[in-house]
Parts: sequence; C-alpha cells; structure tokens
Amino acid sequence: MTKPRLRIGLIGTGFMGKAHVFGFTSAPRVFELPYDLDLHTVADITPEAAERARVTLGFAKATADWRTIMADPEIDLVSITAPNALHKEMSLAAIAAGKHVYCEKPLAPLAADALEMTLAAEAKGVKTQVGFNYLCNPMLQTAREMIRAGELGEIRGYRGIHCEDYMADASGPFTFRHDPAGGGALADIGSHALATAEFLCGPIAKVMGDCVTMIGSRPDGKGGSRKVEVDDVGRAFLRFESGATGSVEGNWIATGRKMQHDFEVYGTKGALAFSQEHFNVLHYFSTADAKGRQGFRRIEAGPDHAPYGLFCVAAGHQIGFNDLKAIEVAGYVNAIAGKGPEPFNFRKGLRIQTLVETIQTSSREGRWLAVG
Repeated sequence: MTKPRLRIGLIGTGFMGKAHVFGFTSAPRVFELPYDLDLHTVADITPEAAERARVTLGFAKATADWRTIMADPEIDLVSITAPNALHKEMSLAAIAAGKHVYCEKPLAPLAADALEMTLAAEAKGVKTQVGFNYLCNPMLQTAREMIRAGELGEIRGYRGIHCEDYMADASGPFTFRHDPAGGGALADIGSHALATAEFLCGPIAKVMGDCVTMIGSRPDGKGGSRKVEVDDVGRAFLRFESGATGSVEGNWIATGRKMQHDFEVYGTKGALAFSQEHFNVLHYFSTADAKGRQGFRRIEAGPDHAPYGLFCVAAGHQIGFNDLKAIEVAGYVNAIAGKGPEPFNFRKGLRIQTLVETIQTSSREGRWLAVG
C-alpha cells in the first residue's frame, strides 16, 4: 500500500543540515513511518552551493533563495539549519504558508521572538520541532524512567554540564554565534544542559546566573577585530519546583573537551551519572546494595532500551549522534501524522530560551530570579 508523501525543504547545508538529512533518510529505514519522506528542495547561499548540496545530499531541486521553499505548494515541511538570527523570519514565513517547521536550536535569539513563533504555529495548527536530539538517547530515556519510578528515591541534587572547545582559540574569528542577540555559550550549548535538567528533574523554578566573557575580542575577517559581548562560559545554580537543587554550565572554551554533555543526579536511594562522550553507557549507584559491594554499576545500552534494537540487535555495539537525529525525526513525523505528541515543539523551545534569558538577567543583576 502506497504511503502519502511528506515533501521536505531544507535551508542550510552545514553540519546540522547534513544531520537533518541523515535523520530524514535513515528514519524511514529504521522505523515504520506513516509517510514516505521526499527530499524536495535544498537552499543555500549561492546557486553553486545549492546545486552542490542537491547532488551531494540527494534533493530533487536546489535554490539560492530560501523564499522559494516557502512559496512552493508541494513542500509540506521546512527544515531550518540556517544561522540563529534567521530562524524567526524563516519560521514565520513557513508557518504563514501552512508548512510544518523543524528548526534547530536555539529557536530564536530572544524569548520574545520565540513566543511570537510559538503563538503563530499554534494558531496555524502546524506541527513544530526544535533540535534537541540528545534527549532522544535511550540512556536518557532510561534515566528518566528510573527517576520517575522512584528508583533513586527523592531527588536532592543535579549537576549538568555541556563543554566543548571550538571557541577556545582566541585567534578564532568572530562568527554569528558571537552576535549579541541570542549568542553565547549558554544559549548555544548550555541550552542542551538546561533541556536535559528539566527532562530528568522537572521544571526549574529559580536561577542564579554567572555569565563570563573570557575572550574580549576576535578577528573580524577584514584585518581588524570585533568586540565580543556574549559569554564564553555561562553557569547557573538551580532550584527545581520539586525542591531539588543543582547547577548547569555551558562552556565553549573548555580546552580538550569535544562533547562533554554530562549529568549527575543524586537521590535518597541512589544516583546516576552519564557522559555524552560515552553515551551508550549509564552509571547507577544503589544504596540497597550490600555494604562492601556498593559502587556505580555500568548499564550498557542494548535492545532492551528502545529504540536501540531497531538500529542494532546486540548490546555494546553502540548507536551514534546521527542515529539520535533519526529517532528525533521519527517522533516528529509521527506527530505530524497525529500518531503521537510533538517530541520537542516550539513551546518547549520557548521554555529553554526563557531559562537562558533569565540566567543572563540574573548574572547582570547578581541575584536569584524566578523563571517566568
């Protein structure tokens, strides 16, 4: 029986654009989806770049004008991996055209923009997705299940961190990530730490922020330099609605760190520890173990941790980052078909941007702030 087609337009062909394409092409081969996914049109900054992307990524058409995608009635879903400052304009155009929108994080440079996008999508009735695919890891799902089942007892403490070193070189150029509107380490990668914190431990009620700029200027690409006003390191103490307390950090100058998206959860009956650099493993401590036998045990990802088994039939063989994108795409496509909730929609993306801005404001004012 022939399935209906979901025709996709992609804007942006960098690392995340390719990751989206991997998700679109892999998900139908791993999951039983309600649609066939059709790579319809890809947009890039020049006709030559767009054509190269069309050939390389397998799209039917190419364009140097992203508005062509919005105007094409054949396209059902717009995938946006362009620079952060363009997310709002592109998303609102897609929503106005009645298209579903899959936008990489951060959803928008400002929470006010994210709210406008969220309300527009909800009013139009389109389905949305923000790219937080780390949450699709079966080990994070397992951690959440253990916490909710009470295996750790009452949660007392949480520590989350997302550290990389792609901005550690002070001679590196000023980029769109340094734009004062929505840029900085906290927004760029600390947002992942915040999403994981709430995914595991529930809503954050209050924050105390500390955002620091360590590299004050960067080469502007024209022989001069440009002042950097965004944070290189963004930290916050947290108080959860549950009564638990904790901390998060986003750091893009952490020399030697490539992908330290880590967390620790402490409860009255046990604890969990996880590192993205070894993300097929979750470590679990239980106070119920006999004295002299206690310690963090290793839980190895395997077919018992859905949907790992759809990718590989044996434990210990491991899934990867792009597989998480395939899981994210599968959940989103099912949501479009009405077969499940949106995994991480614009309203959830708005929540993360609100947390980021509250932490930034707290840092400037030097005081605890409630998350509004």
